[in-house]
Amino acid sequence: MANAQSVCGIVEVRAGKDRTATFIESELACKRVGLYWHALPEYAQARRVIWDAITKDGQKLIDISFPPAIVRKKHEHEMKIELINGSIWQPVGADNFNSLVGSNPVHVTYSEYALMAPQAREYLRPIIAENNGSELMISTPRGYNHFFDLYEFARTSDLWHTSRLSVTDTGVIPLEVLEEEQKTMPEELFRQEFLCDFSAANVGAILGRWVEQAEKEGRVRDDLEYDPNGAGIVISSDIGRRDTSTWWFWQPRADGFSLIDYDEDSGLDAEEWTIRLKDKIGGRRLDKIWLPHDAKAKTFAAKHSAIEVFLDAFGGETMRIVPNTSKGDRINAARKVMPQCWFNKTACAAGLKGLRAWSFEWNQETRQFSREPKHDWASHPGDGWSYGAQVMQEHIIAKPAKKRNMDVNSAEFVGGNVFRLPSLEDMWKEGIQKRARI
Repeated sequence: MANAQSVCGIVEVRAGKDRTATFIESELACKRVGLYWHALPEYAQARRVIWDAITKDGQKLIDISFPPAIVRKKHEHEMKIELINGSIWQPVGADNFNSLVGSNPVHVTYSEYALMAPQAREYLRPIIAENNGSELMISTPRGYNHFFDLYEFARTSDLWHTSRLSVTDTGVIPLEVLEEEQKTMPEELFRQEFLCDFSAANVGAILGRWVEQAEKEGRVRDDLEYDPNGAGIVISSDIGRRDTSTWWFWQPRADGFSLIDYDEDSGLDAEEWTIRLKDKIGGRRLDKIWLPHDAKAKTFAAKHSAIEVFLDAFGGETMRIVPNTSKGDRINAARKVMPQCWFNKTACAAGLKGLRAWSFEWNQETRQFSREPKHDWASHPGDGWSYGAQVMQEHIIAKPAKKRNMDVNSAEFVGGNVFRLPSLEDMWKEGIQKRARI
């Protein structure tokens, strides 16, 4: 794996891919002094799956992969091993990938890459290239997402080695166990986990089939642009400082909505986002920006709530707060609106990947899906979309009505219907009345 080569492996569940990867990492670390990472989708998984893992014969995984003869010191709290030759090996989480930037690894293993935020590799790949390092991608499929795209690319590249091993190839699980598993788990999940089948729908996907339908109907296209003669842009968002913030750019049209742009990033505060959004909007006419209900809290910026910062930047006529409803209601709205949506394929590519991956989690022990969506990288574009859909569904279900005079402090016209905004009363209580007229 030297000379900046990479390996992409598709392996069925329980085949020991993490154990194999740690052996590879140990060998590489002994041959070349450097920093070696074994990345999991979440930091908590890094400890559970790697650092604290016990093999079926009762031994700690890290003690087998890194025997005492090559270890100088173990750091339990940091989950770090120093080798006698100076190399450092460490399992990490990709859920806070910004914190990884600035380090200088010569190798990274991406375990369960299909479930990982794709931005993690994008941030680290320049470092690997500069260090003439190596990558190892190991995962079971999760539909046609970023892992599938990478696998298809790797198959045609001389710098990559690819391998695809299903349960019929590995033979590590007895037939009677497989038969039992097939009887008690969703068919799509069995095909993903054991047969390494990309074509199986992402199990528990919230909007996966709606995105696929949009693609089949030609509603995901590169020639979809902002219409200067159409309605103003409406932006919906899911905000966070440590977590990723996402922004969907909607343009209402007679037959539905054009999603003309999308943006996401992490580590930015509210002031930085107002600057970035203004630049993103450019010369396009802005109608409304909808922030989630928790934008009133002072968690997005140190001194002011997000809504206060955005009010200063965009004004009271532009800023709105999405009502605080259940996730179930937002998911229903997201599904209801999707058939009336067109997407710019390139501009919304990252957002669409998130919508495909946004899902409920399958519990292998209870044999049930979680009641709420799994909180991972895909939940941010999913939440940002659902907040917008919650507002946009009023355009679909409402009939045109003659506009009436009313108090804009208590309501907003959406598609001819009155859409109540109880959160605006909270804004007044926060003292925003002194700084903006809503």
